[in-house]
Amino acid sequence: MERFETGAQWRLALDDARSEGKTIGFVPTMGALHEGHRSLIERARRSCDVVAVSIFVNPLQFGDPSDLERYPRPVHHDEALLSAAGCDALFMPSVDEMYPDIKRPLISHEGVGVLGDLFEGVDRPGHFDGVATVVALLFELTGPCRAFFGNKDFQQLAVVRRMVDALGLPVDIVACPTIRDEGGLALSSRNTRLSREGRRHATAFHRALLAGAACFEQGGTPSQVDDAMKQEADAEPALALAYAVVVEAASFLRPALFEEAVEYRLLIAGEVEGVRLIDNAAIDGSDR
Repeated sequence: MERFETGAQWRLALDDARSEGKTIGFVPTMGALHEGHRSLIERARRSCDVVAVSIFVNPLQFGDPSDLERYPRPVHHDEALLSAAGCDALFMPSVDEMYPDIKRPLISHEGVGVLGDLFEGVDRPGHFDGVATVVALLFELTGPCRAFFGNKDFQQLAVVRRMVDALGLPVDIVACPTIRDEGGLALSSRNTRLSREGRRHATAFHRALLAGAACFEQGGTPSQVDDAMKQEADAEPALALAYAVVVEAASFLRPALFEEAVEYRLLIAGEVEGVRLIDNAAIDGSDR
């Protein structure tokens, strides 16, 4: 595995690979890697000639400076996982390297679109502007590639897709399944900040999604599905719920009724031990 710290070196190495006819699989991360990241790297390994991974803790997507300060940065662990998973090239730029003259997001709230006004965009103002800015810069440096993202951050994935389409970037976005632990908790770098007891409490997110899916399968209305998720989440006193809703997967709008041949998404977010966590699950209206 070769490590790069400047954008110029990174771009040159990947351009050289493409000149040899090789395809690039790119996995952008903020480090604190886990088995979910490993699954993305392994997926890229199976479908691309060169696997490229970036680790950059992006300050523009943190509204709370203390949240940025607390974000885990286990560099040696991350490099070991990447090497074992089959990463060929690692990009670890400094903040000054990524943002030499930038003090705020390049992609405005309006550029992100209506998604910036919903759910995580409401509770974390400016978050998606920062996400879209750093991903656009990373895609520019990386060049034509397939980029692999987990479905766990479903709203972020939608923002990235729309940004790629709007800018006409030569990037194929590949969505990959959410990886969970044996208790159902979606793997996240933020889980490292939870105690063992906190992780047990946090499995309520998954139970709430299962309750929502069961209500849907039993013919429940959208409001009944919302209520089923909220009731399950509220049964865990350690979980401070932010939202639990069903939306149309394509638009993120909340349906009045379920329709046939429409894909819906259950979204949930909240805090356990002061750590914000999110999760989601797909449900399909084709059988309704």
